[in-house]
Amino acid sequence: MMNTPLTISSMLERAERYFPNKTVVSRTHDNIYRYTYEEIGKRTRALASALTKLGLKRGERVGTIAWNHHRHLEAYFAAPGIGSVLHMINMRLPPDHLAFVINHASDRILLIDEDVLPLVEAIWPQLETVHTFVVMTDKDQLPSSTLEPLYSYEALLAEGDDCFAFYDDIDENEQAAMCYTSATTGMPKGVEYSHRGIVLHSLVQGHVDTTAISENDVCMPVVPMFHVNAWGLPFSATFYGATQVLPGPAFTPQLLAELIEKERVTFTGGVPTVWLGLLQVLEHHHYDLSSLRAVICGGSAAPQSMIERFERKLNVPFYHAYGLTETAPLVSFSRLKSHQKKGGKGEQYQAKAKQGMAVPLIDIKGVNANGEIPWNGEEMGELLIRGPWVADRYFHDERSTEAFKDGWFHTGDVVTIDEEGAIKIVDRTKDLIKSGGEWISSVDLENAIMSHEAVLEAAVVAVPHDKWQERPVACVVLKKDKQATKEEIVDYLKPQFAKWWLPDEVVFMEALPKTSVGKFLKRALRKELFNQSRFL
Repeated sequence: MMNTPLTISSMLERAERYFPNKTVVSRTHDNIYRYTYEEIGKRTRALASALTKLGLKRGERVGTIAWNHHRHLEAYFAAPGIGSVLHMINMRLPPDHLAFVINHASDRILLIDEDVLPLVEAIWPQLETVHTFVVMTDKDQLPSSTLEPLYSYEALLAEGDDCFAFYDDIDENEQAAMCYTSATTGMPKGVEYSHRGIVLHSLVQGHVDTTAISENDVCMPVVPMFHVNAWGLPFSATFYGATQVLPGPAFTPQLLAELIEKERVTFTGGVPTVWLGLLQVLEHHHYDLSSLRAVICGGSAAPQSMIERFERKLNVPFYHAYGLTETAPLVSFSRLKSHQKKGGKGEQYQAKAKQGMAVPLIDIKGVNANGEIPWNGEEMGELLIRGPWVADRYFHDERSTEAFKDGWFHTGDVVTIDEEGAIKIVDRTKDLIKSGGEWISSVDLENAIMSHEAVLEAAVVAVPHDKWQERPVACVVLKKDKQATKEEIVDYLKPQFAKWWLPDEVVFMEALPKTSVGKFLKRALRKELFNQSRFL
């Protein structure tokens, strides 16, 4: 057997060779660009050339603080193509976390979108390893900035070699990219991804029983490119020669609807809050979504009611995907098995509301105090994962020993696994509610509440209780034109849950706090509720 290395540059080279005229549509603050893969290839090679001229060495890290656009896509391939590591930085992190991840990763060069320059300027005195700043802007003139030395991305490309050859001696097990978790406690944890892992992950994303990305697709990753490699979609879309639509900065649900209609998007992925926002727009305005073959939802569990609204009312296939920063991220996908497609619609929607079966090459199991849980859809346990793109440690972090044991990654997610092998996320270990010695799933309650016609968003958290140890409280955001009372919400839940599962209180809010990647920030909710005397 030939020992052909699996490297990231080979994926771009494939797009250049076989799909040179396919297009990348890129929205920036000021423009819409359309580049072919042939042009993207030349620009990427020029960037790789420029990075070497700036002194970036093999194994060193180049950080990106940028939105979803063509320049960020070019960095995805340029840095790994010269044996360096691309560090995609979450710009929504608090300033102290932002400085921490840049220093902890030892980033040497930062590629920065113009509108986020102030974020970096504010923490520049704290940065210990960065020697060069590059601004990604449409403007001919460099913006005024305190950062130095500061270079123009486009000027560097103009001086770079667009025939530059990617390094051909890269070991597939070398690190190619890295992201940090969006920590809810402590500092973020760094996760590295190898060339081999990213290529295999991209290969499986083309599998017909997963996301099935192909040359026929028009792929729009809504999930930020700084969030777990935009779920790997820019890599796999390039690998398979799919047209890409990169929605850029400060997009709105209306803009996403317009892009889907205009560019005839076939495939898109984002977190539940994105799709809830899109549904809100579609309730009041008509857009042609007939091109869509798949909407992918990840990051947190999507309510079954939202899945039904997409499929019944809009005729848009909707799928759950599950993964984490540590898993690059794809672990499971909620595509139905052949016999499940013959069942009733209600059963199908229940199956699609789960996180689905593990994708090829990934192994899973659930474990609790009694050992490995049976696949009966009832018993709960912590999900453990292993596979060729799953991390085996955190980057220079002592917390590795807690999460990586005996060849398995311990996720901290509590799940059931049914007879079909489908995972259902019950909760995070820290978010489960223990009432009277029994467990209550905040996720199940949230999804049920969000199926109420008046509810936009809902999060359920535990508050201390003298008798029962903990009790659930529901925090609810209503739709702008809807009204509901606590009694109406609780009455709506009564047929679905045991009496002791029902929330003791329903707190109506204008908005729910969210993490930097759009998940409900329950730590902040608990703190807010604890400050209210009635919950003490």
